[in-house]
Amino acid sequence: MTRFTLATEPVDVATWRDALKHSGSGGFCSFEGWVRNNNEGRDVSGLAYEAYAELAISEGERVVDEAMARFGVLAAHCVHRVGDLKIGDLAVWIGVSAAHRDEAFRACRYIIDEIKHRLPIWKKEQYINGDTAWVACTHGAHAETDDHPDGHSHESHLHAPSTFTPDYSRQTRLRDVGDTGQAKLAAARVLVIGAGGLGCPVISYLAGAGVGTLGIVDGDVLDASNLHRQVMYDARDIGQRKVDLAARRVAALNPAVTVQTFAEPLRADTIADVFAQFDLVVECTDDLGSRYLANDAAVLTGTPLILASVYQYEGQLQVVSALSGHACLRCLWPVPPSPALAGSCAETGVLGPVPGVLGTMQAMETLKLLLGLPGAGDPSLQLVNLLDGTRQRLPIDAATGCALHGGCMTVAQRALDAAKVDIDQRFDDLVDAVARGFVVVDVRDADEIDASPLPIASLCVPASEIVTYPLDPFHGDMLLVCNSGKRSHHAARRLRQRGVEAYSLVGGLNALRDSAVCA
Repeated sequence: MTRFTLATEPVDVATWRDALKHSGSGGFCSFEGWVRNNNEGRDVSGLAYEAYAELAISEGERVVDEAMARFGVLAAHCVHRVGDLKIGDLAVWIGVSAAHRDEAFRACRYIIDEIKHRLPIWKKEQYINGDTAWVACTHGAHAETDDHPDGHSHESHLHAPSTFTPDYSRQTRLRDVGDTGQAKLAAARVLVIGAGGLGCPVISYLAGAGVGTLGIVDGDVLDASNLHRQVMYDARDIGQRKVDLAARRVAALNPAVTVQTFAEPLRADTIADVFAQFDLVVECTDDLGSRYLANDAAVLTGTPLILASVYQYEGQLQVVSALSGHACLRCLWPVPPSPALAGSCAETGVLGPVPGVLGTMQAMETLKLLLGLPGAGDPSLQLVNLLDGTRQRLPIDAATGCALHGGCMTVAQRALDAAKVDIDQRFDDLVDAVARGFVVVDVRDADEIDASPLPIASLCVPASEIVTYPLDPFHGDMLLVCNSGKRSHHAARRLRQRGVEAYSLVGGLNALRDSAVCA
């Protein structure tokens, strides 16, 4: 049963209410929106609703589904009229049945608020004096109030289409694309990990090109500091989940594209299963752990992977074909560098166009692979400098790196198995860790230790030296500690690749201090 309906005829409230009856319902709530005879001091004689039908229906279904999942209601439906309406006509009807009245009230309120803000439905008011005006419904297009005397924005709605059919004629005219290539894109399934500075152009261009299914992975919410480079969003989106915002953007840009969202980062124990559902993966985060995890899953599942990273005014791009004998990320850099050596955009800064350019290059490499265009899958590492405009290609020798340690498959499997182990340990204090039999290893630098020594006996080995340090004389599991837990986590991962039972104090010493203050 559909959960959202666009209706051209009057709403039969009794029929819809009966359809929502449920034996488990203890409460029913409905909302009715009627056409009134005035708005902001102007006398209204009637109005007309126009909708971008395909997108309105798909987004309306999504809104009702969200309400049902969020509030645990048993049944819900929304009906929205389109066409000409008279004063007193019912324009919107929402019904919700739930086990308890509170859930029904809250779900009903959620649906009407989201419908108002997110759906491409436009209202033209007809006034007693013969004037008409398009009234901005604050939906996903984010209409702004402008300088018109009546306080409404009109320009963005005057030519809103009621139906939409994607037009790919500009790219199908290319000899290497054509209708056959467009069909390949429509059948393709691409996973994009990260909907930030790199992900925004990737998602936009792939949706615009008509890639049939886009998977989007992102666990973050939008922050004001993101907007200078993540131009798929705007200021009113702050605080919302990026994965939801990106899905709405795709629906608005090309409703023919199917979107699958993943609101949590992919984990070592599930990532291979997710990759197997897609034809190609584009890694767009600034997280080294995510890049290496994606590389290992790509190699093991045979899924092509396109990687990019940025540092201030520069960027790197690598295509991992996942073919036997071809190089992967670990062929170039066998282990991730220390977090202290690889800063994020938040730590080192970035100009907005830099990830924009690299993300656009990722989108281009994706389309080249999907369409079989010349140069697709070039294994070289591409270096781009946006200050002087230079670009270099560095060949990667597949005979070195992973090949010296059993090959990419062997190295990837070993790394993925190690990543499945939960190495983060939580303790209220380090005395408990010692009582549990852990050997505490302080991986901070000497000056940090001198400034704030541990209250217990510990082994002091800087994170940069931990892999080569002779740990054999020490018996028991190692608990590595640093200030934030980042260096210790990274060092523990590297030790585990040596066969050492190493763990990391989650949150580091800062978490212990915060816990002590709260206590």
